[in-house]
Amino acid sequence: MNYDIGMSEKQANFTLLNGRVIMSNSIYNPTSDAVWLAAFAPTNVKTVLDAGIGTGGISLCLLTHCPDAEITGIDIAPEMLEACKKNIDLNNKNINLINADILTWSTPETFDLVITNPPYFNGTPAKHNAHHNADIQLWTKRCVARVKPNGYFCTIVDALVLDKVISVLCDKHMGNIQILPLFGAKNTAERVLIRAKKAVKTGTTVFQGISMNTDEILRSGLTIDMFLATLRKL
Repeated sequence: MNYDIGMSEKQANFTLLNGRVIMSNSIYNPTSDAVWLAAFAPTNVKTVLDAGIGTGGISLCLLTHCPDAEITGIDIAPEMLEACKKNIDLNNKNINLINADILTWSTPETFDLVITNPPYFNGTPAKHNAHHNADIQLWTKRCVARVKPNGYFCTIVDALVLDKVISVLCDKHMGNIQILPLFGAKNTAERVLIRAKKAVKTGTTVFQGISMNTDEILRSGLTIDMFLATLRKL
């Protein structure tokens, strides 16, 4: 589901978060997943890795919540990174881009937050040469490996692969696992947000689900923690 505000095929650019983020209409346009994931990320982080950054939607949305974050984006597809660089320039931001495969990337560097919208879908390979039909468990393992002790892993996935992600987090000693279901027209969750902290033993929290069309997140720019705090006061 694209949440492209006021976009038509003839427009060169469109916006997210009610104009806070400008995106070029290109080979891949981010969906509302990017906005939701950025809103669920912890804001007390300095260094961030966006694994599979694509055209930059998640990172640019995240910078509206964490303007001082130092973000590194990695992607296997040069075409995606070229489009991402254009979007970074459109927003006057600085993001370090790396053309590499997160599944084989060798580095000692770790981050306060690793954030990712993994290519969990199946079907015809994408035209833009990005990852497709990836092994979600291997992808999650590689991401978790790049998280600092007491750092965070944050992702959004289809509800059908939730079990695969959680099994990796438990195996890799990730604690304080927080799960937030997102609902569309169906009476079952369509997407699930997951946030976990490395090297802690706190248990798991499952939040009450939220509609995927919640304007406070998609347009007003609240983080999910802010939104949930507001609900508790009602």
